[in-house]
Amino acid sequence: MPELRFVTDPELTPELIDELVGCWTDVSNAGGSVGFVPPVTASDIRETADAAFARCGDLDHLLVGFDAEGRAACWLILGDAGSWLRAHWRWVLRVMVHPKHQGRGYGAQLMRAAADASRAMGVEALHLTVRGGTGTERFYTGLGYTEVGRIPRAIRVAPGDDRDEIYMVSHLSPLP
Repeated sequence: MPELRFVTDPELTPELIDELVGCWTDVSNAGGSVGFVPPVTASDIRETADAAFARCGDLDHLLVGFDAEGRAACWLILGDAGSWLRAHWRWVLRVMVHPKHQGRGYGAQLMRAAADASRAMGVEALHLTVRGGTGTERFYTGLGYTEVGRIPRAIRVAPGDDRDEIYMVSHLSPLP
C-alpha cells in the first residue's frame, strides 16, 4: 500500500485550497457523503469550503495526506467540540479520499493519522457522523469506532430519500 505524507494544518495557499475544493467536488460527484448531493461544481462548494478552512489552524485542524507527487490525495478536519467541557474530544469532519485514490487504503491511513494527530493534541476521543444507506459505518467500525446513536430520517438527500444520521465514537488510547 503506498504511503502518504500527512501534514496537520498545512499552509493554505490558493493552490492547496483549489486542490482541496477540487477533491471535495470530485468526491461529491462520485457519490461521497460530504455535505453535497451531485451534481456539484467547485463554485457550489467554495463558500462552504472557505468557511471551513477559515477555522483551521485555530479552533479546527486540517489534516491532509499528500501522495508521492505532493498532491492532496485525502483530507479531513478535526473540529473543535465547541466547549471547554468537551475540550478532550474532536469531531472528525469532511473525511474524503479523492476518487482516483480510492481502494488503496488511503482512507484507513487518513483515519489512523487523525487518531495520531489527535493523541498528540491530548484528545481522548473522536466523534463523527455518517449518512445511513452508504455502508460507511462498516468502514469506521473496522477502525475501532462504535455506533452510539442514530437519528432516523435526519438527512434529506432528495424528496422521498431520507437517511439516518449515525453517530460514532472512537476512544483513543494514550501514546506509548
